[in-house]
Amino acid sequence: MIIGFILNGDDVSARVEPGDRLVDVLREQFRLIGAKAGCYAGRCGSCTILLDSRAVPSCMVPAFAARNTEIITIEGFSQTVDYLDIERGFQRAGIETCGYCTAAKVLTAHALLDKNPDPDDEAIRAALSGIQCRCNEPSGLVAAVREAAVARQRRIYGR
Repeated sequence: MIIGFILNGDDVSARVEPGDRLVDVLREQFRLIGAKAGCYAGRCGSCTILLDSRAVPSCMVPAFAARNTEIITIEGFSQTVDYLDIERGFQRAGIETCGYCTAAKVLTAHALLDKNPDPDDEAIRAALSGIQCRCNEPSGLVAAVREAAVARQRRIYGR
């Protein structure tokens, strides 16, 4: 079947089979490799995308379910001003990424800050709980999201 959706701001279509997973369609048909096919069980977060503004593991999304949705991958998100806020926050907190779970950390942080511009540490930990990150300590990631929240507030409100 052929499905249509918005991908990183562009109207696209893809030929999918009933058993296809969205992560594979994004990687194989659109060559968007920022979402990594890690566990295929939704536990590691390496395949995170924004699906209608929610951070979701794309390995758990049947490709046909993307019909008439809006999908933002790390490649598309990295072209936005919101990405710059998160990048600044991560830099200020001394967070470096290995590239494997970058999409998960960045897109999850963005989705959280979109819903809650000033999250407390518990909300940040809960949001990041579905990410298996081996390159950073959880406390460092919490600090990075807090710094990203500050950067976003400064940009939006001039504070």
